Amino acid sequence: MSVMTLPGTADNTTIEHSMETSGRGPTPTRVRPAKWMDVAFEWLTKSFAFLVFSILIAILVSLAIGSAQTLEKYGFSFIWSSEWDPVQEKFGALIPIFGTLTTSFIAMLIGVPVSFGIALFLTELSPAWLKRPLGTAIELLAAIPSIIYGMWGLFVFVPLFQSHVQPLLIKGLGDAPLIGALFQGPPMGIGMMTAGLILSIMVIPFITAVMRDVFELVPPMLKESAYGLGASTWEVVWKVVLPYTKVGVVGGIMLGLGRALGETMAVTFVIGNANRLSSSLMAPGNSIASALANEFTEAVGDRYFSALIELGLILFLITSIVLALSKFLLMRLARQEGART
Repeated sequence: MSVMTLPGTADNTTIEHSMETSGRGPTPTRVRPAKWMDVAFEWLTKSFAFLVFSILIAILVSLAIGSAQTLEKYGFSFIWSSEWDPVQEKFGALIPIFGTLTTSFIAMLIGVPVSFGIALFLTELSPAWLKRPLGTAIELLAAIPSIIYGMWGLFVFVPLFQSHVQPLLIKGLGDAPLIGALFQGPPMGIGMMTAGLILSIMVIPFITAVMRDVFELVPPMLKESAYGLGASTWEVVWKVVLPYTKVGVVGGIMLGLGRALGETMAVTFVIGNANRLSSSLMAPGNSIASALANEFTEAVGDRYFSALIELGLILFLITSIVLALSKFLLMRLARQEGART
């Protein structure tokens, strides 16, 4: 047996080779890595993790410092005040917050079921010849820049929506009890509903891609066993696929919701950018992202600038709260499963 010493290592790492006389040649054995390499790799990966956390803290602190003037002057009343008058330096965030939450809710209300259906079709029902081109088409939708969605929405979708869809909604649902107020007003094409529909088209590729990937991770044996017991496709999906992939499904939904909450250009094109509060989804509105895009370069005065920075802080907190609620939901589901077992 021969011993080879590698130069340049901290602890003279050795490589042992056993020469067999049977004619099969040398057989290398286990190599013991240097201990300092493990320590360095551990600290390197740990620093990357703390770097992400530090960036989040730095963003939060910088937003808080930038919005110090309006935080000191208005306090929490900035959140529920609907007044936005840069001339008199009176600011409130209620209208942008309402527009952001409303358009995101519409987007998720439409996008999640459609994405679930597409992912289910691709993984369970689609013929082999259609699966790849359809999946590629969905992925191409995610690659389209948001400004293209906005231009398409303004010049193509808005005229069609104004001429055909909105009149039907106003006529059919405008006088309905409870929900009638949501579908009243003149058919202008632009508005919060239009922005929500455009957002739903934008989030569908992201949610679909994540759902499809996690659905494909389900072991085929589990699904085949359920089919063998006589379960239908829906029962297999509801009782086997979804419980197995619930973490990934919720993660995909949160990814789409984050895209909807922070989308700027597409919403700016079609939401109307009007600082007024209306109960109708047909009416123009505003969102936090579109308000920042429209007014940030025109902000004159420290208080005006501080109000816009506080809008960014509110959007950051909304996203953080939504993420925290999703984590809490997953933890609760995990506890319920543990209690059942």
